[in-house]
Amino acid sequence: MKPVIIVHGGAKTISPDKVAANQAGCLAAVEAGWEVLRTGGSAAAAVEAAIRVLESDQTFNAGFGSTMNSEGEVEVDAAMMEGESLAWGAVAAIQGVRHPIAVARRIMEDKPRLLVARSGERFALEHGLEMCAKDDLISEEQYREWKEEVEVLDRPNTVGCVALDANGNLAAGTSTGGTTGQPQGRVGDSALVGCGLYADNRWGACSTTGDGESIIPVVLAKMAIDGIASGKHPEEAARFAIETLVDRVEGEAGCILLDREGRIGWAHNSSDMAVAYRFEGLSRPAFFTRQDQKNELALNLLP
Repeated sequence: MKPVIIVHGGAKTISPDKVAANQAGCLAAVEAGWEVLRTGGSAAAAVEAAIRVLESDQTFNAGFGSTMNSEGEVEVDAAMMEGESLAWGAVAAIQGVRHPIAVARRIMEDKPRLLVARSGERFALEHGLEMCAKDDLISEEQYREWKEEVEVLDRPNTVGCVALDANGNLAAGTSTGGTTGQPQGRVGDSALVGCGLYADNRWGACSTTGDGESIIPVVLAKMAIDGIASGKHPEEAARFAIETLVDRVEGEAGCILLDREGRIGWAHNSSDMAVAYRFEGLSRPAFFTRQDQKNELALNLLP
């Protein structure tokens, strides 16, 4: 099986002055994950490697640079799922953890469950995962936006990654800082299996991004995978899932998909969504900020 990886930097409006930062961040993330896959690593390891890059980049709403809640705190959510055994792990509303996706993966490998707030933080500490001061996750830009109550149009909702490794195993991961000014303890879709992510080796894997309160009721990630199971190409399945969300609820969302053959798909109804992917035969990763940028050549390159 030929490895494939795709990442997203969140459904949003990307202002012209943020395009370069989104491109650099997504390309760095996909290259980190690709290096794991290229050297025979697992899909789960590749997903973690890619998302750790995005969690370290203040351009994105995950880890460092996450949005601040109503109390001026950063509370983050993350989840991972792998498609062979349907194992999963998730954390929500945790603070002082440098890479929440690493905690989600460790939980997945330990015992599938969702750990919230102090229980998630305690798990990370007990398993030697990287901790930090709570304020270390707050960027200057985020603090200013929160303090001045600035209306932000170009802050993404969630970052994510989906990968297929050489053994034919799929994995999906998401990580988010939530929404600006959200109530303390609010949990969106990112930590919820079926909503923010899903992976099943029989069909495919998906990571979503957008308005959690809109994604949750339509169970967006599972809906997209069900589309693949019904015979749709991942591109068609992604469009179907987003169109269904638009038809049933209000809100913006996006999703990235891989099927078990390594075929790629994504869709969004937001103005923009930063996406990068790589697979064997592609000399360098491809990057897009909108779905309509995919020209005929790019589509022909897809596996």
